[in-house]
Amino acid sequence: MPSIYDAIQEDHQRHRSLLKEIADTSGDSKARRKAWATFYQDVKSHAAAEEETFYSKLMSKTWGQDAARHSVHEHQQMDDILEELNDKDMSSPGWLQRFETLRHDYEHHIDEEEDEVFTRAREVIGAEENDAFGDRFLKRKAEERSLIAKKREDSLED
Repeated sequence: MPSIYDAIQEDHQRHRSLLKEIADTSGDSKARRKAWATFYQDVKSHAAAEEETFYSKLMSKTWGQDAARHSVHEHQQMDDILEELNDKDMSSPGWLQRFETLRHDYEHHIDEEEDEVFTRAREVIGAEENDAFGDRFLKRKAEERSLIAKKREDSLED
């Protein structure tokens, strides 16, 4: 079982690769649609699981409250762009422009998480809990994947 840090970083690496793969495609191609669908599903489930397992634990520290709020706010901003892109014509110039904003923002977010948040988080989630939190994260991510369509439907009703 991977530690919480390894599980999150493995996702980040996959997301970086998918962002590059999407950027290397053009128009409304089969390759772009496939890479986008994979990225969309994985990032949505990753962010929700991260908030519920990782960031909720960091909230027990005063500094963790600010770090968690900041990251959750960034998740919301990226979620808005994900939904916007999901509903936009992939062959339009606006799609690629908005995608580049998402890519820049997301890469900044994951770099910040890995470089700054992880260092402080080890004070709260130490070596003795790494694997248990990694397991919880992966299980929650799998559950969240099955809720993506329902959450999107609920969001559209609001």
